[in-house]
Amino acid sequence: MGYTKELETIETLPIGELIINQFKSIIGEENVFEDSETRTENGHDKTEDYQFMPDVVLRPANTQQVSELLKICNTHKLPTTPRGAGTGLSGGALPIKKGVVISMDRFNKILNIDELNLQATVEPGVITEVFQNAVKEKGLFYPPDPASSGSCFLGGNLANNSGGPKAVKYGVTRDYVLNIEVVLPTGEIIWTAANVLKNSTGYNLTQLMCGSEGTLGIITKIVFKLRGFPKKNVLMMIPFSTNEEACKAIAAIYVNGITPSGMEFFEKEAAAKTFDYCEKVLNSPVTTKLIEGMNAYLLCELDGNDEEVLMRDAERVMGVVEKFESGEILFADTEAQKAELWKIRKNISPAVNWYTLTKSDDVVVPRSNLPKLINGIKEIGKKYNFNTVCFGHLGDGNLHVNILKEGLSEEYWNTKVNDGIGEIFKLTVSLGGTLSGEHGIGIAKKPYMSIALGEVNLNLMRGIKKVFDPNGILNPGKIF
Repeated sequence: MGYTKELETIETLPIGELIINQFKSIIGEENVFEDSETRTENGHDKTEDYQFMPDVVLRPANTQQVSELLKICNTHKLPTTPRGAGTGLSGGALPIKKGVVISMDRFNKILNIDELNLQATVEPGVITEVFQNAVKEKGLFYPPDPASSGSCFLGGNLANNSGGPKAVKYGVTRDYVLNIEVVLPTGEIIWTAANVLKNSTGYNLTQLMCGSEGTLGIITKIVFKLRGFPKKNVLMMIPFSTNEEACKAIAAIYVNGITPSGMEFFEKEAAAKTFDYCEKVLNSPVTTKLIEGMNAYLLCELDGNDEEVLMRDAERVMGVVEKFESGEILFADTEAQKAELWKIRKNISPAVNWYTLTKSDDVVVPRSNLPKLINGIKEIGKKYNFNTVCFGHLGDGNLHVNILKEGLSEEYWNTKVNDGIGEIFKLTVSLGGTLSGEHGIGIAKKPYMSIALGEVNLNLMRGIKKVFDPNGILNPGKIF
């Protein structure tokens, strides 16, 4: 999205045999990959159909190895891209300048779960869902829950400040990070803070790392804070006649003092493509039926420890939505039914990408402006002759917009559609919003940064990057 192919031709320094041998001496020959298959696998993510071939892929196993590798890369000014699970949607971990990919997949250990202090220390290559389940076994709760939680890494979640459905009540990844071990591009190893709940000791380097997209350092350990796991929940699927009515209802629910733990939106078309995908690809058909004449749906989840309170809040939600053009509400009565409703929501993105190539945005605006945003996006789509599928975390104003390639020509897809995306971003900013809520900027949204931020802001960011990475080796060509 907005990416120009000229990036592929950037000249980089060749990695000679002497440097490759140095890498092998640090992490072992078996963890240095120059074969085409491994380089190809580490040259793409979930962003459109982008593909970049690094010169070499390295798989270190500990912090000291990362430090030694980065010292070599910095000395020789080798472009160096840290990589997690490859589930990104903005091209943030693509080796667009070739060079070195440092894969963090061997950093996959949960080092400690401190039940007394409600903290856990983990490595960045731990899969998010694995971590969630591990703390849940101890009655604890890690709320950030990206749709790709079954495959994405915690380090990538931190690098992009991921959120997910529960962010509306519990916050995003940065709200759970206490301390981070980071290897700087020059090889120094630092901890960004202390494992305490309050810290007013100098600049907040921990928060600076959250959302930095691997441009300032490589994360090697993370200390997360945890919560007690809520024992009860209620899940409803609420149909509406139009997207606008659903968006209006969301704002009204919060105005009435109700705080859902999840407030997820999807269009009828998104659900239809997901049903098809679940049946034909996952071999797991969806039994839930959509209501005739309804074109937009909300998944509203309430959680806590008092069932009576939850049922009263559910009744209040029903009282709010009946003032809008809504249909019959489906209550998920069993855990299996709840799992199926969440299966619909979590599979929308892979389903749409199975259907056709897409450009994916995740714009965010104040909740009250959601109706104007979604109507404006549909009008822009008509103007530029592309279809969109919209869904997302509308409880916190974060709308995912998938632009469908379908029958559009390659030339139109890479030119006029990008102009339309620029108009979507301008609309978003005019409504008090910004370019990304959780996917990050990467290369996909880099051309549009000036729409959201002034040159003073961008120069401050460039200056921070220069302090951390004086030679500009780490994840180059991203954000700005």
